[in-house]
Amino acid sequence: MASPDPQTLWDAVDGYFNAALIPRDPALDGALERSRAAGLPPIAVAENQGRLLNLLAGLIGARRILEIGTLGGYSAIWLARALPAEGRLISLEIDPKPAEVARANLAAAGLADRAEVRLGRAIDLLPPLAGGAPFDLAFIDADKPSNPDYFAWAMTLVRPGGLIIVDNVVRRGAVADAASRDPNVLGVRRLVERVAAEPRAEALALQTVGDKGHDGLMFIRVKA
Repeated sequence: MASPDPQTLWDAVDGYFNAALIPRDPALDGALERSRAAGLPPIAVAENQGRLLNLLAGLIGARRILEIGTLGGYSAIWLARALPAEGRLISLEIDPKPAEVARANLAAAGLADRAEVRLGRAIDLLPPLAGGAPFDLAFIDADKPSNPDYFAWAMTLVRPGGLIIVDNVVRRGAVADAASRDPNVLGVRRLVERVAAEPRAEALALQTVGDKGHDGLMFIRVKA
């Protein structure tokens, strides 16, 4: 019998674990459906990755979370649900249409009191945040060429001992190609160089396979 192609196998494994371990959730399912209906690209984090973000935010006792790149608010729901009642999530989105969808999804999930979507270029919205309380966690999932700049700001805004997570760092393996001229790959490789040279950061990157294909996440702890 022929072996299934890798993607079919990855889909089946994700489907098995997700069905067994992550109960169906009307708010999350509704967020994905409203995002599809609005024509947003299907590039939100995978279901198990959303659960991972939620667990990590809870494990570090996050009270303030920064998200760079909102899309339809799917990951924002997972993150905001880890916050205490008085917690705060600030998510930055450049495009008005996804921002509108995300606000509706967060409201439908009952999280409008602790999750805010700010509209504009992240690189313009980040400096004013430096005057406020530090964040416990930052999730970066926006335009990849700007990853080094987003990381630099996250190192300024996240407290010592806090966590920075960067999505889509493997690029289906292309990140290992030193000759690549793809702006997204170059953005990730420059991020890696910046993280490796930052003495206040300790980091690792994990490859992932699943219903979102072959990619990965980088986890960076801001040293205390």
